[in-house]
Amino acid sequence: MDGPQTLPPKAADRSVIETKYWHTLDDGRVQCDVCPRACKLREGQRGLCFVRGAKDGQVKLFTYGRSSGFCVDPIEKKPLNHFLPGSSVLSFGTAGCNLSCKFCQNWDMSKSREMDTLADSARPGDLAEAASRLGCASVAFTYNDPVVFMEYAIDTAQACREAGVRSVAVTAGYMCAQPRAEFYRHMDAANVDLKGFTERFYYKICGGELAAVLETLEYLKRETTVWFEITTLLIPGENDSDAELDLMTQWIADKLGPDVPLHFTAFHPDWKMLDKPRTPPATLTRARRIALANGLHFVYMGNVHDSEGGSTYCPGCGRRVIERDWYQLGDWQLTGSGACRNCGSRIPGVFAGAPGHWGARRVGVRLARR
Repeated sequence: MDGPQTLPPKAADRSVIETKYWHTLDDGRVQCDVCPRACKLREGQRGLCFVRGAKDGQVKLFTYGRSSGFCVDPIEKKPLNHFLPGSSVLSFGTAGCNLSCKFCQNWDMSKSREMDTLADSARPGDLAEAASRLGCASVAFTYNDPVVFMEYAIDTAQACREAGVRSVAVTAGYMCAQPRAEFYRHMDAANVDLKGFTERFYYKICGGELAAVLETLEYLKRETTVWFEITTLLIPGENDSDAELDLMTQWIADKLGPDVPLHFTAFHPDWKMLDKPRTPPATLTRARRIALANGLHFVYMGNVHDSEGGSTYCPGCGRRVIERDWYQLGDWQLTGSGACRNCGSRIPGVFAGAPGHWGARRVGVRLARR
């Protein structure tokens, strides 16, 4: 059920914390100001995300320090192809989301209305220590959108920075300006889901607005040093027309520049969109061709087996500089600083010497405090 909900009172615990992006309305309700949804809540109600709600005349976060699970992934799974390639990342999420995407492929977490989903826990310092101990170069806030648990994500990012571990946001970018500025001050990299390129798609399929997401992308480009990449899940008959892909990739090239990596990924039927077929590989190939024709230098294909569409090519000489087979790296033709060994052109991104060797492994871990 969308919209505010009234829940029975719960005993205070360490997972409930005060937040600052909200204000009181004339009728006594409180309005959450983290995202454009602007949920207006009476005492005891939760917003659409379910994890932020009204308590004691304030908006509080109810999932601080609690997670739906932890996993060590390849960084390419986020997906980030130009951020410490081959390294491992400690991934985790909480519950809830501020969009209502009918195709959500993590709906058991992002659409959870049950706190039992949060079976594991860790304080920010625990996460930073675990990432270091596990040899992870970064921590990723993923599975559900970190916008809804921004305080937990920020505190974790601060602890990670002190430990020499970087922070990655995997997000839909649906956020208001002031909290967005604070959030990204603490992030080193992001992958932003650009779910489509029409307001119709965002309204009908996602329950949001395209314009707010475009503002986040332009903000990241113009106002931050955060390395970011973009992902678009292509759904047959919904957001995969030549015209829409042409407009979207032209906008990216014009507003963000040709060097922002773009990932086209394949849809599979899930949650409330079981009536659509899987995305054929030919659709991703067509989308990639359109994006390259519009001047984008780094366009990738995901959720399909295509080494050409997964590899990185130098825009200077056209040579392949990073070979990828799914999440496995192969031939590597970059210097330690990320320059093409053939022509010397620097590949945009964050590179630190030789690539990592984590490969395609995915390892679940438990971090609950004892």
